[in-house]
Amino acid sequence: MNVARRARVLAEAWWAKHHVHLAAEPAGDRSGVVGPLASDRSPLSLVAVGDSMVAGCGVDDQKDGFIPAIAQEIAGALGRQVQWRTYGKLGATMRRVRYRLLPEVDESPDLLIVCAGSNDIMAQRSIDEWKTDLAAVLDEAQPLTDNIVVFSSGQLYNSPSLGPALRKFLEGQIDAQTRASREICAERGVFFLDMTHENVRSDTDEFYASDHFHPGVFGYRYMAGRSVELLDDYLRRFR
Repeated sequence: MNVARRARVLAEAWWAKHHVHLAAEPAGDRSGVVGPLASDRSPLSLVAVGDSMVAGCGVDDQKDGFIPAIAQEIAGALGRQVQWRTYGKLGATMRRVRYRLLPEVDESPDLLIVCAGSNDIMAQRSIDEWKTDLAAVLDEAQPLTDNIVVFSSGQLYNSPSLGPALRKFLEGQIDAQTRASREICAERGVFFLDMTHENVRSDTDEFYASDHFHPGVFGYRYMAGRSVELLDDYLRRFR
């Protein structure tokens, strides 16, 4: 990166730090049951740990967040109730997932979702640090369940609240993180879902919440629908 471009990236990062006001974690229950009422099967238990995507930032109530939307999509795909629970925190890095959030999980879910990465990028944590923390999270999670899905970082490079030079820089960082995540997951036989490079309409205004950074209701629902489409073969084990 040349000096002029670096200066512009730093200036845009400074502006974002002082002017972008992120949506708070919404009120509401962080657990629930969705799906068909009449079923002779026990609910599929789904637990998610991670950052603001898991915490539902960008909507007014937890029930409209990303994980409840995924639970609803899975319930529809399986014809089975899904009992969901979230352990999420605005600003959480994978390191926080490792040391604070994952240890809070005191159950053995049928499916565990790990969703973090954007804050590691924004905090400029190195790829080696990312690999160490992600590997540790997976190693510590595998005794809880045989079924873990790791989601990639969000699409920061499309956020309308960030400047163009910063978005371009972040895209390169996210690409590197995605490659590292894919490698770590492959080594452990864990399913990695690359939503960073999926078209989830994050380049449209309707995708975003009022902070123009987090997804809103439409964004979460659209991402959830696309995620479960991509997980179709994986979910066959629960049919």
